[in-house]
Parts: sequence; C-alpha cells; structure tokens
Amino acid sequence: MSENNKRNSKKTVLIIIAVILILGGSGILGVHIYNQRKAEEGTQDISSVVSSTSAVQIDDTKIENPIDFKALQKKNSDIYAWINVPGTKVDYPVVQSPQSDEFYLKHSAVDKSWIASGAIYSELSNSKTFNDRVTVLYGHNGYSDTMFTTLHNFEKKDVFDKNEYFVIYTPSSRLTYKIVSAFKYDDRHIMSSFDFQNDKVFLDFLAMIQNPESSNKSVRENLGRELTTDDKVVVLSTCITNQKSNRYLVCGVLEKNEKTY
Repeated sequence: MSENNKRNSKKTVLIIIAVILILGGSGILGVHIYNQRKAEEGTQDISSVVSSTSAVQIDDTKIENPIDFKALQKKNSDIYAWINVPGTKVDYPVVQSPQSDEFYLKHSAVDKSWIASGAIYSELSNSKTFNDRVTVLYGHNGYSDTMFTTLHNFEKKDVFDKNEYFVIYTPSSRLTYKIVSAFKYDDRHIMSSFDFQNDKVFLDFLAMIQNPESSNKSVRENLGRELTTDDKVVVLSTCITNQKSNRYLVCGVLEKNEKTY
C-alpha cells in the first residue's frame, strides 16, 4: 500500500471514529433531555389530587388536609405522605416500597412505571409514621428542577434565611419541621451508620447538624430552643452534581404535629 493510501485510510478511520463519538454524544444528550421531560410530565400528573399545600383551619383541633390521599393511593398504595418545601419546587408524594429500597430510584410514585428521575422515598429502615428519631427521605438531583434538585437553592443564604420550615402531610396529620441546616456531607448511609436508639449517638448527631463541618453549609442561627432526645428529625438527602462521594442534606426538626380532617 502506498503512503498516500495509508494516509487516506488513517483519515477515513479518524473520520469514522469522530462520527461515532458525535452520534454517541448526541444520543446521550437526547436520552438526558427525554428523561428530564418525563420527570416534568410526571410532576404534572399528580397536580390534580392536590388542592393546595396551604391547609385550611377547620377548628381548634383539626385542619383541612389538602392532599387527596385516597385518590393517590388508588394509583399507588405505596404512597404514605406528601412533602412541600417552600423556597424550592419540592412538592411531591412520598413512597416506600415494601420489597426493595432501590425500587423508587427509577420508578414513579404516581403509578410505579419506570422513570429515570425516580420518586421521593424512604427506606425500610424507617417506619412510615415519622415517629423515628431520624427519618431520611431520598430524591434525585439533576433532572431539570424536579425531585430534590432544587434543595440546592438553600446554598443561597437569602433563600435559606427566608424559608424556615418544610411541611409533611400524612393522611391524618400535618407535620411542620423547622429547617436546622443544609450542607454538604459524605455518602455514608445515615440509617445504618448511626445507632439512633443510643441517646449519646443521637445527641451527637443533633449537635452535628447544628454545626456541620462543611464549607458548603447554611445554618439556622437561632432555633429558639435546645434540641433533645425527645426531638424527631427528618433529613432530606440528594446528590451533588459531579461529586459521587458527597450528598447534600437538608435537616429539619419537628416543631408542630397537627391533626387533619
């Protein structure tokens, strides 16, 4: 083979490789866009069963529950709560699979269909009553502004300062949590890494979330009271883009438990 032919062959191979890389990159981008669109559509599918996440006072003992849990649970009996986080776009049902902790990583809370953005869920290590000392709720980051992506809004001090609470509804109650802190943490599994039945371990955890060792943190400067072993904490956990070994946590302590009608 002549030198010219060799050069032409090399050019042809390089062109083919370049075309493959471009097509592959376009395919990956296309899949990502598709997954983002499906996540947004999934959010719209559940809007019909929520009248408003601002509950109405019925009397001195009960408030109206704005979530139609009966309609939700007809579609998916794994739905047991609803979470709304002001200052973000988090306004979703909460699920727990009775079979697999990993199921809702890639399945919709609406109807259990496959979806890359998954759902907001807890694992079997937690009860569904929110009576555990620590309950962890998980949600994906990076699928447009869906799931727990906008929890990262709390990295901005003004957003964190303006939004002190998040709310969780169950079929019989409205639970209001004061946001203690939002910060970058490592990727350890919280529920298996700490024995929260041990008072000292729990108190140390409470101290940590009030003063996390992180350069990326927002902390409530004045909680107005001391946290004790009687407190109940909910941790919202999501990923950090391009940081596989880290998580972003938003930690709230129960302030009010109101019965709903």
